[in-house]
Amino acid sequence: MNISGSETPQGETDRTLLDFSRHLRVERSLAAHTIRNYLSDIGQFMEFWNNRRPGHSLGELTYQDLRAFLAERHRLNCKTSIARKLAALRTFCKFLTRQGLLSHNIAALAPTPKLEARLPKFLTIDEVFHLLEQTWGQTVLAVRDRAILELFYSGGLRVAELVGLNLDNLDLPQHLAKVRGKGGKERLVIIGSQALQTLNSYLLVRRELITPDSPVSGREAVFLNYRGGRLTSRSVARLVEKWAIKAGLGQPLSPHGLRHTFATHLLEGKADLRAVQELLGHAQLSTTQKYLHVNLDYLMEVYDKAHPRK
Repeated sequence: MNISGSETPQGETDRTLLDFSRHLRVERSLAAHTIRNYLSDIGQFMEFWNNRRPGHSLGELTYQDLRAFLAERHRLNCKTSIARKLAALRTFCKFLTRQGLLSHNIAALAPTPKLEARLPKFLTIDEVFHLLEQTWGQTVLAVRDRAILELFYSGGLRVAELVGLNLDNLDLPQHLAKVRGKGGKERLVIIGSQALQTLNSYLLVRRELITPDSPVSGREAVFLNYRGGRLTSRSVARLVEKWAIKAGLGQPLSPHGLRHTFATHLLEGKADLRAVQELLGHAQLSTTQKYLHVNLDYLMEVYDKAHPRK
C-alpha cells in the first residue's frame, strides 16, 4: 500500500523511518542514546523483513513477521536485548498505526520475554569515598571528572540527564540543578555541599576547554570534552569506568551504578521511600522498591518499631 502512486515501497520505508526518527526526537523527547538504540533495532528488523518479503510496503507488515523476527533473535540475543527490540517494535508499529499505514498496533500483544530479576549493583560508602579520593588532580579534565562523579553520587542523575545539563540549569546558591529526565519530564536534583565545592572548582577552569574551534552548539553544556563540545553518554561511561579501575574497586562501574549507590545509601540512612522516588525521578514507586533488598537490617528495624505484634 503506497501513500502515493509513484512512490516505491523502499522510498516509502526510507521516508517513514526518517519521520519516525523525528517523532522519537521531537514528540517523545527521548534521549539520544535511546533513539540510536531504537533506530538500530528497527533497522535490524527492516533488514530481516526485506529479506523475508522483498518489495513489500510497510502497510503489509503482519504479526507473523514480528514473531519470525523475534524467534530468530531468540537464537542470537539475550532476553534483555530481545525485550528492548520488542519495545522498539511496539513504538514503531504504534507510529505506523497513527500514520495510517497499519490498521492497529500488531506488536501490542507480542509477549515480553520473562527477565531474570537482577539486583542493582552498588558501592559501599567506603568504596565511594575511595573512588572519589582517586580523582584529585590539577588538570582541568581531572577536576571535571571529579565534579561528574560527585554530582552522580550527590544527585542520583541518569547519565543522559548529566550530559544534557546546561549552565542555565544550575542554581548554585540554592544547591539545585534542573534536569530533563525520561519522557522529557523535568525535575530538580539536590547538589550536596561536597559536590557543589567540586562543581565550583570545575566551573572556574571550564573555559580552558573552549577553543576557537569548539562547536558553538555545545558551549552552553556544563560538562565539556577536551575539544570544548558537549560530553556524550558513552564518554561519561568510559571515564567512570576508568576511575573505578584506578581505584581498584574490583568490579565494573557504570554511571547507573552510581545512581544505584545514591538510592541505596539514602535508604540505608532511613530516607523515606517516596522521597527517594521523587529524587530519582521514578514515575512508579515499584521502580524504587527494588532498592529495598539491599538493607534487610533496615527493614527489620522498621518492622520492629511499627508492627503492633512483632
